[in-house]
Amino acid sequence: MTDHDGETLLEFPCEFPVKAFGQSSDGFPFTVFAIVQRHVPDITADAIQCRRSEGGKYDAVTISFTATSKRQLDAIYQDLTACPAVIMVL
Repeated sequence: MTDHDGETLLEFPCEFPVKAFGQSSDGFPFTVFAIVQRHVPDITADAIQCRRSEGGKYDAVTISFTATSKRQLDAIYQDLTACPAVIMVL
């Protein structure tokens, strides 16, 4: 079943990547994963991709999952941007 929200061009469900940037630390990927997991309970750790900046100061964490609604995506973005460890979310 496809759910199309009039406020977005996305058709749900769909594969969706969320990318979060933060200060480089061993715990940052797990922090981002835990936030996304609150909204996508069946997500697994193999959905995480991490990349450290050239200077080693920042981490970029991408988590891909099956998004089910605009409301779900909005909640994930709100929680990620509210996290003090997260500098930016795409």
